[in-house]
Amino acid sequence: MEFDYWWLLGFPLFFALGWLAARIDIKQVVTESRTVPDSYFRGLNFLLNEQPDKALDAFLEVVKLDPETIELHFTLGALFRKRGELDRAIRIHENLLERETLAEDDRLKALVELGQDYLKAGLLDRAEEVFTRLLETPFSGQARRNLLEIFVQEKDWYKAIQAATKLEKQSSRPMNAEIAHFHCELAALDMVKADLSSAQKHLDEALSTHRQCTRANIMLGDLLSTQGKREEAIAAWRLIESQSPTHMVLVVDRMLENFKKLGKLEEGLDWLKSLLTRHPSLDMFNTLYHAVMESRGAEAAYQLARDELRRNPSLHALERLAEAELISAPENRREVIQNAKSLIQRHVQRLTRYHCASCGFKASQFFWRCPACGRWDGFDPARHEE
Repeated sequence: MEFDYWWLLGFPLFFALGWLAARIDIKQVVTESRTVPDSYFRGLNFLLNEQPDKALDAFLEVVKLDPETIELHFTLGALFRKRGELDRAIRIHENLLERETLAEDDRLKALVELGQDYLKAGLLDRAEEVFTRLLETPFSGQARRNLLEIFVQEKDWYKAIQAATKLEKQSSRPMNAEIAHFHCELAALDMVKADLSSAQKHLDEALSTHRQCTRANIMLGDLLSTQGKREEAIAAWRLIESQSPTHMVLVVDRMLENFKKLGKLEEGLDWLKSLLTRHPSLDMFNTLYHAVMESRGAEAAYQLARDELRRNPSLHALERLAEAELISAPENRREVIQNAKSLIQRHVQRLTRYHCASCGFKASQFFWRCPACGRWDGFDPARHEE
């Protein structure tokens, strides 16, 4: 095949056309950038440097010069909401929605932002109304998530169950753990009202929805214990070890109390000692220590604390060892031991906390739902020394 050398003449032409197109694009960018106020670029620079307050002032100046900048209104609204100036964020998004010429996509986006404003401001009824309007739009997934959050905040557990079920079908994200918690919340309300049959149904529903729901078995044991069915209560609580061994710490004191009422305290103590060997825990050891002190005396409690200190060294075990030794210590040693015990106790109280694995929130008591970030099952039931 012969090569046509005249094609070589086309290369300079192609390069010239490419250069010309690039020049045209550059001129267009420069022309457009000159029409944008300097305040806009200052605002972007402040955002990049994490100076939202200065960015806000700069963007407000741009809006005064050009009120038609839709995206900038959204940026301002988000900044106001982040700063906690919710009334200003609401006004911005409401003003956008009042524009007759606003495109449908921008109108839906403004509704989403307005719903977020209402939600953060605690105006839950208004937020619910907005997100309900968005259920038949492309923002339906986000709307359902926000509605679920609203129902949880309102403690409307029936609506929360319905919303979570629909969200699970729409997003394919498993929601069975959350739904089980909602049934447990309903069971807790029934138990307060002494409606034990209804409580039983909700707990059965929780376990049917999520077999690993330790909270349901804890509450089921409480329900059976209230009815005097102590053997069945202990059996329900024992199932928790197969679900989540760390959650056993939440029920060992109740189990020992039921063993005691059945006249089987020694059996209960031996079982708890075996459980502690399998799953070491500060609170579990503390429960066992006090029970052994009451049932078997200071010497047995001392031996228990000494063995625990060797196996799992901790300030908690050291405090209990000092406490047991103080009981039988001679008079001339008591003051020293008491001072040491008091010092250790102050550190133990300050260092042992429950932690949320999601946001790091620390608390002195256990929560099924983190008060800070709202996550269910975020707290480790076993406290740890920091």
